[in-house]
Amino acid sequence: KSFVSLIMEDTVLYERQGDIGKITLNKPDKRNTITLDVLELLIEKFKLSAENNDVCVIYGAEGKHFTVGADLKYGYELLTNQDRMKEAVQFMESWQILTRAMIAHPGIIIAGLHGWVIGGGFEQTLICDLRIAADDTRIMLPELGVGLFFSNASTKLLPRIIGEARAKELMILGEELSAEDALRIGLVNKICKVSSLNRILSKTANMIVSKDNLALKYTKSFINENQDLSIESVLARESIAMIMTGKSEKLRERLEKFVKKEN
Repeated sequence: KSFVSLIMEDTVLYERQGDIGKITLNKPDKRNTITLDVLELLIEKFKLSAENNDVCVIYGAEGKHFTVGADLKYGYELLTNQDRMKEAVQFMESWQILTRAMIAHPGIIIAGLHGWVIGGGFEQTLICDLRIAADDTRIMLPELGVGLFFSNASTKLLPRIIGEARAKELMILGEELSAEDALRIGLVNKICKVSSLNRILSKTANMIVSKDNLALKYTKSFINENQDLSIESVLARESIAMIMTGKSEKLRERLEKFVKKEN
């Protein structure tokens, strides 16, 4: 089966195949730079994907680079033109709104990284549940060097993923990180050849959607939320989740198959 395109704006595409959605940055001639219209389309697509109950979402990009981040020429125009101040505020806030939309998505989001992944363009992938990188991936957070600040809850998410010392190193020094280094410090889950990226993403997505959907939702939300709770609160939440998943007819079917296989 091929993906059926649901919405075909030029700069962001959304497609579906069964329980798998695909959201794709589509400005390859401009290295997938991000402007307000791109952010608004990303927000729209992730919300639509959630409404469609996509169990898994592949977040990728066309062209040589995933994204070089914010369009700096566009940003400069917003900051220096008083008549566009409202748009400038919308642009800054839309990065955060995108993170909220991605956090609220009940499905598992996989980012497929390749080429340059820079600044806010990388920070938005930190809320993704998995990050798979092609071996040509280069990550960089250059904000402080140009006098900007970070977005997408990255000052919380990045230390959570790779530790405080590593996060400070990446953010303060702004040095380039290779795919191999990103894998070594746990920033990406796996790396592959550029030519294999789409196949690996599809294989991973299909593996995910084969699992129990309700249990997947609990797993994502609990890992995202439980780090800030007490042990007792986590134990109580897990008990409720075990009861809810235990009532599932699909669970009985899966256990029955397992028991028959064992016998």
